[in-house]
Amino acid sequence: MTQEDSKMVIDISQEVFSCKVFPGDPKPEGKRVLCIEQGDICNLSTFSMCAHNGTHVDAPFHFLPDGNTLEKVALDKFVGDCYVARYTGDLSAAEAEDILKRSREAGASERLLIAGKATVTAEAARVFARSGVKLVGNESQTVGPEEGPADVHKILLGAEVVLLEGIVLTDVAEGRYFLCAAPLNLAGYDGAPCRAVLIK
Repeated sequence: MTQEDSKMVIDISQEVFSCKVFPGDPKPEGKRVLCIEQGDICNLSTFSMCAHNGTHVDAPFHFLPDGNTLEKVALDKFVGDCYVARYTGDLSAAEAEDILKRSREAGASERLLIAGKATVTAEAARVFARSGVKLVGNESQTVGPEEGPADVHKILLGAEVVLLEGIVLTDVAEGRYFLCAAPLNLAGYDGAPCRAVLIK
């Protein structure tokens, strides 16, 4: 077995049409407009969805009127070594520091993925914002408390930390991985869906 053969690709994305949707956001919808079984030359489908359905990224413009839109965000924020940490509950500043410490020891401190039912608090967001992190991801449909996510978003996006929300890390162990979560190239947009994968 070669080194290439030994690599494992882990899909951490939600399926689009059955995905979780933040309360109040429109749900994905699909339609078959051509169908071979009905005599058409091919199968052809259309779909519509909110840019923040399922597994998606947030660009600074999502909460900051002068922030960068998606096409202005460097792709290297979404692609590269990352560290997966598992937590439950409200993430404190001390726990955020602990995640950073372990990620540095693993050599993957630029992109942090938080597994479990964890909520990034404003205190934890400030720790991440000061650290030079490029990306913070979590399993919830929003980084920060669902009932009031604005402060956490503004802290992180204001520091040019992009967000990767709605990932699926149920069976992913803590540790270092290579992340590929490049979003659709939607010029002028505040976010976009992505197919996020980890490579071990």
